[in-house]
Amino acid sequence: MNIREQLRKAIYSAIKQCGLSRHQITDQMSVLTGNKVTVTTLDSWTAKSKPQYRIPAEYVPAFCKVTNNYDLLIILDEAAGRVSMCGPDVIRSEIQKWTEKERMARAEKRKR
Repeated sequence: MNIREQLRKAIYSAIKQCGLSRHQITDQMSVLTGNKVTVTTLDSWTAKSKPQYRIPAEYVPAFCKVTNNYDLLIILDEAAGRVSMCGPDVIRSEIQKWTEKERMARAEKRKR
């Protein structure tokens, strides 16, 4: 359950890949959360030398939305024994559940 290093690496990677500057990320996060998020704070979340600094849970959704990277949520879900799914995967999963229910209902109907 010690996922500190995974989270740190995921934050670092999301920042690098998103195409926004650190200032743009923190400005947008500040708007979304209603709290001032600084570049210094963002940097502390990725610093190996500052293990005491972690991204607050209430900032994770804003960070994911701004960077368009949901690896943090995936890491948290997997640590909790859950699976994350996005858009089309959720719809496919729901359709599969309905298909299974229909199949079971038809089998029950035939049995009766």
